[in-house]
Parts: sequence; structure tokens; C-alpha cells
Amino acid sequence: MDIKDLVTSRRTIHQFKPGTLPDEAVVRAAMEQAVWAPNHHLTQPWRFYLLGERSKERICLLNAQLVNEKQGERAAEIKLRRWREVPGWLALTCLKSDDAVTMQENYASCCCTAQNLMLLLWDEGIGVKWTTGVVTRTGEFYRIIGADPGLEELVGLFWYGFPAEVPAAQRPPLDQILSQLP
Repeated sequence: MDIKDLVTSRRTIHQFKPGTLPDEAVVRAAMEQAVWAPNHHLTQPWRFYLLGERSKERICLLNAQLVNEKQGERAAEIKLRRWREVPGWLALTCLKSDDAVTMQENYASCCCTAQNLMLLLWDEGIGVKWTTGVVTRTGEFYRIIGADPGLEELVGLFWYGFPAEVPAAQRPPLDQILSQLP
């Protein structure tokens, strides 16, 4: 696909084909290329965590516990079943900085890295969902992935796999979101 088609066709994927995990080499190559995002002062603030089955299960159970506390056992069971069906998982964190401007620039760079990652995977037929749900803001989540919350901030948990369906989407016309100044 050319870049225009990649950007306009990429969608957040909510449903993945069951039982099919993309080749890890393809995912690793996408991570390697994704870090060619802009980063002010070449801070290279991104850190990836590729999650295996044991880590995924621990996060699924932690999330089910959180859902159970808020919404009850039935909702937790449904969520647990759905999360266990997600084929691939990775997390992206951003190195923290004591300087507020540097921190903002680093986080923006990591978001560019995330977009690059999603586009590179999409070009391989792999769909992604970028999530920042409640579970990702817990100390236990950081412990599971091995990240230090004092040094890193989670940018997102990324679920990936082959799409079972690709949702339709549209964006507003440019004239609705553009202010042209003299």
C-alpha cells in the first residue's frame, strides 16, 4: 500500500481472528522501524515490552479483578473471555524526564512511534488496538511488564492480530477543523 492508503485505511481493530498469532519476526521488524519517529534531542524515549502467554494471563486476571470490583462477576467473566482471545500483546512506555518540556516532547515522540508501529503492522495485514484502560494505570501492571513507574510512563498496551473485521470510519471535512490565519 502507498502511504496515503495506509493512513486512511488503518482502523482500530476490536475483533481478531481466533488462534492466529502474527509472526514475531514481522512484529519485531515493525518495532525496529517504528522508532524512526521524530524525537527532539535524540532522546529515544521509547521502550517496548513484548508480552508472552504468562504475562498476558496475569494482565487478563488483573483486569477481570478490576472489572469485578466495579461491574460485578458476570461483566468480569465476559471481559476475561474476550481478553484471552486477543492473539498478540505489547506495551510501549516512555522514559520520564524531570523537565516538563522534555517529558512532553518525549511522550509526543512515543505517540509518533505508536502510529508508525500501527501503520507498519497494518501494511503487513496485522490490525492493532491501542488501549490505555484502567488496568494499565496500576502498579501491578507495571510489575507484570517489568517497567519502573518511577522511570517510565505507559503510552499504551497494544493488542495485535489478524482482523476478523475492519470497521468503517470517516473524518470530518478539512474545512470543519482548519483555521487559516493571515
